[in-house]
Amino acid sequence: MTPKVMRQLWSVVETTQAKTLLQLDDASLVHWLVKQIKNQALLDCHETDFLSDYIKSRLTLIRDLAQERQYS
Repeated sequence: MTPKVMRQLWSVVETTQAKTLLQLDDASLVHWLVKQIKNQALLDCHETDFLSDYIKSRLTLIRDLAQERQYS
């Protein structure tokens, strides 16, 4: 995954309403985030798979950030 795609992912996480990030189940959240990134960048199958795995490994962090924002 390129640094640009990683920045795009975390930008999407930061700009998405916390409620959206918290209400989706894990699989739906991964799918939704991948779709958002694919709308911004051309990704091949390997990059998409890597991005999905990366998001899965960071779901707790993503939800923690959303929860913190929700109560700020």
